[in-house]
Amino acid sequence: MKQGVATIYHTLPPMRSPQDLERVLEFEFVRATENAALNAIHWLGRGEKEKGDAAACDAIYGVFDILDIRGEVVIGEGIKDNAPGIFVGENLGTWKEDSPRFNIALDPIDGTTNLSKGMPNSISVIAAAQVPEGAPNVMRNLPSYYSYKIAYGPAVAAALQVQGDPCLLDMPLPSVLRFAAKALDKEVRDLVVMTLDRPRHADIVQAVRQTGAGLRMISDGDITAAVAPSLPASGVDLYIGAGGSPEAVLAAAALRCLGGDMQIRMWFHEEAHRKAIAAQVSHEDLRRVYRVSDLVVGESALFCATGITDNALVPGIKVVGHQAETHSVLMRARSRTVRRIHAVHNLHHKIIPLRSRT
Repeated sequence: MKQGVATIYHTLPPMRSPQDLERVLEFEFVRATENAALNAIHWLGRGEKEKGDAAACDAIYGVFDILDIRGEVVIGEGIKDNAPGIFVGENLGTWKEDSPRFNIALDPIDGTTNLSKGMPNSISVIAAAQVPEGAPNVMRNLPSYYSYKIAYGPAVAAALQVQGDPCLLDMPLPSVLRFAAKALDKEVRDLVVMTLDRPRHADIVQAVRQTGAGLRMISDGDITAAVAPSLPASGVDLYIGAGGSPEAVLAAAALRCLGGDMQIRMWFHEEAHRKAIAAQVSHEDLRRVYRVSDLVVGESALFCATGITDNALVPGIKVVGHQAETHSVLMRARSRTVRRIHAVHNLHHKIIPLRSRT
């Protein structure tokens, strides 16, 4: 996913109105992820992740091409994944005069490799935040490809506030687990930690196992993993590890809706990339610990995701005959509403608007 530095707006005016446009439009965003998932499922297990990603992008474009908003892509696809689009800086929506303005973060398929292999943990996901008229962006795009993250749910977030908001990223991992266990009223051995199955996480795996805590390793699906600790039914207490920086912003929108939080610091997989980013930002920002409220500023945040294959957030698509079942989640920060949407699509009648057909 492509990176870029976005201007952030720190003091936002209120956006209340008799007609809450965010509430009116939220189902259009989930319609986009539904259509992306349905259009991408044809590439399940075919070993061509770029074609699956392109199909999802085509469907998302198709929805936004007829949606009256002024959408600006702040988090999109690009350099790191060599993806077909949608790119940072693109405009989505009709851009009609006086239509509401949104920052949009998206990953048409989080878990493209998993989709191409027919494996679990692939979703289509969009986050958005309404931008007050005349304001700069309200979503921050970290310039590094990767960030080191610790994500946790509301109980751990509350315990951190009571303790003066210490930095978990600078604690030894056993201390982090003991802190989380106390906040959750559990024994350390009853905690479940999720991390990506990567060689760079060998120290995390060793430390978690030495404490006796449970460990769930996943091959992909960084967004779902970071959101999981804030979902009581997920069975995950912490997400720890180095994953994509753009995915951190998408997860941050969901955590704004759920009351969870995350601590993030830019992480570099090679020295050349670290030097390139160091030339763009200050030393303080290079080492800065970001929280959810730093990545998505203000009171507006929407998050929606549709399962393509099964994952900790939502079940994947099930196709039986001429019908397809989709499962989506739709969250909204202002009301802290979380909707679970189970839809049955008749494929003989379902029309997915695609940009490629126009």
